[in-house]
Amino acid sequence: MTPIDAKRPLQLNEQGQLRHFLSLDGLPRELLTEILDTADSFLEVGARAVKKVPLLRGKTVCNVFFENSTRTRTTFELAAQRLSADVISLNVSTSSTSKGETLFDTLRNLEAMAADIFVVRHADSGAAHFIAEHVCPNLAIINGGDGRHAHPTQGMLDMLTIRRHKGSFENLSVAIVGDILHSRVARSNMLALKTLGCPDIRVIAPKTLLPIGLEQSYGVRVFSDANEGLKDVDVVIMLRLQRERMQGGLLPSEGEFYRLFGLTEQRLALAKPDALVMHPGPINRGVEIESAVADGPQSVILNQVTYGIAIRMAVLSMAMSGQNAQRQLNQESEESN
Repeated sequence: MTPIDAKRPLQLNEQGQLRHFLSLDGLPRELLTEILDTADSFLEVGARAVKKVPLLRGKTVCNVFFENSTRTRTTFELAAQRLSADVISLNVSTSSTSKGETLFDTLRNLEAMAADIFVVRHADSGAAHFIAEHVCPNLAIINGGDGRHAHPTQGMLDMLTIRRHKGSFENLSVAIVGDILHSRVARSNMLALKTLGCPDIRVIAPKTLLPIGLEQSYGVRVFSDANEGLKDVDVVIMLRLQRERMQGGLLPSEGEFYRLFGLTEQRLALAKPDALVMHPGPINRGVEIESAVADGPQSVILNQVTYGIAIRMAVLSMAMSGQNAQRQLNQESEESN
């Protein structure tokens, strides 16, 4: 499996600032750290009586979801509102594209609404990159998840969760467990962990749910035995079984998956006593994770949701700042000519 990001500089302006946020592949460690630090500064906004800062006042954020996701869409809406932006949310999967309109046609119609930021979620890998390549120059594109490819804000909210509970990444062992083959979250997490200096990234899954070449592409260790893979880890990230993306025959049954790979109290005991339990949601209880673990003292699943709002505030504000800086550079260049 080879990451598809052939045009990574598309995400950055000439000064190296964030302009679009499409994938974590190729982004420098300093920029990922800046996103985490900025999100940290936004966490206290959620504790205020008035949960607003004026950074995007007068700007319009358009959530364009070609694929449903209540959690991601809601947290992006809250993030934009807390930055004082105007917010429009469109479920395109039930409107124009179902009538035969192409992605390009939809894009042009959305541009006519004069939004400043598009948050795009799409079932096809590479859709966010396509849109970023074809929109007018002053629009920022944020990838809210595309196919099996990337979910960069989920990856970063997971990194913020780990950093706030564990400190630095340099001495951690992190296990990612479950449906790796279909998971854009797994890909974003592996890239982020590697970039931030995590020395031991473990991937645990049935062989039928593992992409080819993970070790070479992402520098991870692969385990098909959950008990062996979970031994002495600091963080366990469980993944949702994505039945809607699977072809027949990849799993004998959900019960068999739970027996061999589900995170039970007994299996969690193999990890370190203070190991974190994470899940991007929605949880399939009794399939990926035991309720006693999901609701237990080591679970930080609800914290992930809280940190997700702060991460999305950080990305929205940084992308808009990067677009404004690039616009200023372009104007200065035109004036000098």
